[in-house]
Amino acid sequence: MADEGWERRALEALASDIVVERRRARRWSIFFRLLALAVVVVGGLLFLGVIGAQSHICLDKCTAVVDVDGEIDREGRASADIVVEGLRAAFEHPGTKGVLLRINSPGGSPVQAGQIYAEVRRLRAKYPSIPLHAVVEEMAASGAYYVAAAADRIYVNPASLVGSIGVIIDGFGFAGSLDKLGVERRVLTAGENKAFLDPFSPLPEKQREYAQAMIADIHAQFIAAVREGRGARLKETPEMFSGLVWNGQRAVELGLADATGSVDGVARDVIGAEEVVDFTPREDLPSRLARRFGAEAGRVAVRTLRSTGFAGPILR
Repeated sequence: MADEGWERRALEALASDIVVERRRARRWSIFFRLLALAVVVVGGLLFLGVIGAQSHICLDKCTAVVDVDGEIDREGRASADIVVEGLRAAFEHPGTKGVLLRINSPGGSPVQAGQIYAEVRRLRAKYPSIPLHAVVEEMAASGAYYVAAAADRIYVNPASLVGSIGVIIDGFGFAGSLDKLGVERRVLTAGENKAFLDPFSPLPEKQREYAQAMIADIHAQFIAAVREGRGARLKETPEMFSGLVWNGQRAVELGLADATGSVDGVARDVIGAEEVVDFTPREDLPSRLARRFGAEAGRVAVRTLRSTGFAGPILR
């Protein structure tokens, strides 16, 4: 009986081992199948990304379009890197007869807008036979108008929002609230202005005047760029550079824009190349991941500044 019990236990152990091994083999089989599927999917995405990035198909003569879409920000779709890359590709393409900046933006970083403005001016000088016009759809406000001002001509919809030529630094002050709550703010600095615009401390008049002077300088740069771009077409009024925004019809009357028109209409009637080809860079997966990781240090710095109530001036 003892021998039979031993044999039974051995058989049960062997059967159990076989079941475990089969389960383990099945798991590995599933894992490798999923891994192979992931490799195929990622490979397909990379292939499509490369093809998409290079597919500027212009059969003969075409109008190249580059989008300035959304907030003009280093990490967004309308960053200077993306817009400039699209503009260079558009101007360098042998079939390009004219270039359009299609703008739908409330503005954003004065640095990014300034970089796009400067590159537009450079490309216009380098390729004098290729016109560059801006077409405003919903909005070209503040930094977006800064960019538009570099174009040869600006076309708008009568209901577009145009202008907002101003600079802003915004934030909150909680010093009074902390006093009411009985909370003491403790901040140690080396440098009397290191806690510049700290939202939890009173704002010294000296710092207020410094911040105001700083954004006034940026505002003056903005105004100079608009005057340089628009020239004698600009019908200046006392309110033109006050930060107000106008509809497209009024913008044409003020010389902030030249005429009404759409992308298709300007391509057909002004440039004379009805075929419209989008040269806006569409990021593939590797580029998107690289930009995301590469910008992480910048994000940390911005978050740190915002925690002190100072995120830098904004054209909006």
